[in-house]
Amino acid sequence: MTGVIRAMNKYRFLLGQLVARDFKTRYKRSVLGVLWSMLNPLLTMGVQYLVFVNLFRWEIENYAVYLLIGTVTFNFFSEATQSALTSITGSASLITKVYIPTYVFPVSKVLSSCINLAFSTLALYVIILIQGVPLNVYHLLIPVLYATLILFSLGFGMILSALMVYFRDMQFLYGVVITLWMYLTPLFYPVNIIPDNLFKIYRLNPMYQYVTFFRTLVLDAACPSLEQFAFCVGYAVLFMVLGTVIFGKMKKKFILYV
Repeated sequence: MTGVIRAMNKYRFLLGQLVARDFKTRYKRSVLGVLWSMLNPLLTMGVQYLVFVNLFRWEIENYAVYLLIGTVTFNFFSEATQSALTSITGSASLITKVYIPTYVFPVSKVLSSCINLAFSTLALYVIILIQGVPLNVYHLLIPVLYATLILFSLGFGMILSALMVYFRDMQFLYGVVITLWMYLTPLFYPVNIIPDNLFKIYRLNPMYQYVTFFRTLVLDAACPSLEQFAFCVGYAVLFMVLGTVIFGKMKKKFILYV
């Protein structure tokens, strides 16, 4: 983990340039430009709302906000990890020509996704105000949630990016995994439909913990439990450690395979 911090500090200018490049490339020649960062989660929520509103709206109060919290949280994780997945293979021309710590590439992809997360959060607050959901002091804990979510996504993304160098089928396999993961996370359905005998396993899903933490702050107007904090912080630390260790061991031969 210290290697990542050193690389970010020493190459912060390059990191900033890579993030800026990704951001500009994403919206190049787009008429609406950065507005898509706000429109994407809203459009996704709109489609899901139309499909599922008649099934769940009577069980879930403020269903639009419930749905958008799940969408914003999971979309960030999905975008960050899928971008990180190809961060090394997609930067082969740089890696083979000049020395740059390879940690920089997955970090830059996750930071680029943070820009979309910021715009998506603005979209979420628009819906919160429209729905009349009261603001509360626990919203101040959202940066804590985001910090742990970003670290978790970065650690997971580094593992994926390292595996992708050696196993190019990872990009296709992960597409299936992330779709399955989405349906195993309560984005649009209530948690109470999960059978009690399966819930102990179900709650081990990291994205369940992050989404539930967010909803506790906004919809329940309450401070998450110590258990929720432990899960969110624990997953962030665990995957950052695993990510840096696995990435550190595998990066020695990247240049032979990219």
